[in-house]
Amino acid sequence: MDTPKKESWLRRLYHWTLSWADHASAKYALFLIALIESSVFPIPPDILLIALALGKPQWGMRLAAITTAGSTVGAIVGYGIGLFLLASIGQPVIEFYGLQEQFSKAEDWFVAYGVAIVLIAGFSPIPFKVITIAAGAFGLDFILFVLAALVSRGARFFLVGALLQWGGKSVRDFVEKHFEWITVGAVLLVVAGFIAVSLL
Repeated sequence: MDTPKKESWLRRLYHWTLSWADHASAKYALFLIALIESSVFPIPPDILLIALALGKPQWGMRLAAITTAGSTVGAIVGYGIGLFLLASIGQPVIEFYGLQEQFSKAEDWFVAYGVAIVLIAGFSPIPFKVITIAAGAFGLDFILFVLAALVSRGARFFLVGALLQWGGKSVRDFVEKHFEWITVGAVLLVVAGFIAVSLL
């Protein structure tokens, strides 16, 4: 008999994240996962957001607001880690993801592009936690940073919420039918984001 293949830590985290969809405290979990994803956690909150919005599409925009709030607070936490706890927490996080070289380049990115880096990273699969920690470490203007995080994360999550709340039954049926592929795609996008940053 074949020995069951051991799941990777990323796959286990993915399943743990998704397990919260049917939990009574799902909205709180959504806020928490969005928060920690912006500073240390690798799994995007979009997965849980989609799962919850499928179950209650009329809550799509409300769930998007919860995700945006959690992610923005998480961005502030990441900024604080970079500003005050770089050696004790920030560097270990960066080293864990193998992005030390890219982290050292982030200062040049901020000098050249400013908050545009936050806007791009917040909406794209680029690891947002690297940018939030670097923003604090390299002294990006805090108010501009928070506004950019709020705008970029809000645009991303409200797009998902709006599609599921107002996109109609056909959109919800499509997402529900292909949910596993969509979630796998989300994980692959995260991996691609890490690879893209590691090549910069």
